[in-house]
Amino acid sequence: MPVPSHHIVPLPPPFGAPPYPADVFAGQTVLVSGGGSGMGLAMAMAFGQGGANVAVMGRSLEKAEEGAARIAALGTKVHAISCDVRLPEQVSAAFDEAERALGPVSLLANNAGANFPVLAEDISVNAWNAVTRIAIDGTFLCSTEFARRCIARGQGGAIINNSAQYIWTGFPGDAHSAAAKTAQATMTKKMARDWADFGIRVNAIAAGFFPHETSTAGRREGGTEVLQNMIPAGRTGSIHEFGWLSAMTCTPLLAGLTGQVVLQDGGESLRRSLMMPDYVPPRERAEGPWGWR
Repeated sequence: MPVPSHHIVPLPPPFGAPPYPADVFAGQTVLVSGGGSGMGLAMAMAFGQGGANVAVMGRSLEKAEEGAARIAALGTKVHAISCDVRLPEQVSAAFDEAERALGPVSLLANNAGANFPVLAEDISVNAWNAVTRIAIDGTFLCSTEFARRCIARGQGGAIINNSAQYIWTGFPGDAHSAAAKTAQATMTKKMARDWADFGIRVNAIAAGFFPHETSTAGRREGGTEVLQNMIPAGRTGSIHEFGWLSAMTCTPLLAGLTGQVVLQDGGESLRRSLMMPDYVPPRERAEGPWGWR
């Protein structure tokens, strides 16, 4: 794929060269929701590279096990768990299982989510709930279960949430996801304040475009080549650099970071000119060559 002439941000180091010591999470256990594939798997693998034991949680045990096998190849102790994060009893049971298998959970990555493009007036109640309950309820239930356990043990911990750069701007066809991810970002700040006295840090990554094998990033826009031309950095994100930043926020290297929503999008969300490209109405986009209708 040709590199844009404005490509100014170098590619990250290869996956095998993480930006933190191989033992930075030694003796700790991380639970990653939606960790069997995509961005959740990238988070799980990044924690594994730092020496953490990794509990991979997903609605599909088969997918969680597939992700766990890839993490185990790093030499990491790993355990796959089936859980619907919308159900508190399943969340509690998943933490119990993770702690029986791997030890106390002191790190949490909230990644579980769902999204599909649809105009706001076409979103059914079931569709709205399918997206919002996983991201909002799931983040709340997993985070509060985690915090109660850390507080009871008298030990601190760290949470990282997978948010999105469009929480500040919206995105055509994503009213459900934008609402859910915005709520997630707000929870990040509130929980960080509530739990600071207990040594629990909470942060989020507002991620831009990180294409991977299960993503739809860029398909509506015409593919990765089109995306990289519009991003000031000159490229889309590499999935492992998203994983690295997520894990990095939980290391002692950034021990003073809490309550923050960190934007990682290569400058894509910045206004790039006084005169921007012509406005395309959402319904025209939905029915056009890259639409979903």
